[in-house]
Amino acid sequence: MLKPAYTELMEILNSGENVDTKVTSRYTIVIAAAKRARQLLDGAEPLAKAPSDKTVSIAINEMADGKVTILTRKQDAAGRADEPYEEE
Repeated sequence: MLKPAYTELMEILNSGENVDTKVTSRYTIVIAAAKRARQLLDGAEPLAKAPSDKTVSIAINEMADGKVTILTRKQDAAGRADEPYEEE
């Protein structure tokens, strides 16, 4: 089981001030974590430490730490909905 749970992670992701970035579905979190895990498998550098070296755990911890954000289709002109991006 991953920590934090998706409900806790949804609260963390929605705690920001920008209303346009609210995550309303656990499936959005799952897809974002899977895409970020794939990026890590493809050689991306981890942005947060995880209790495990598994890519999904690292991706979840990156989201919980605010190192990776989820963009909606509106926010991303290229049409890559719910893809995690590194903050600059």
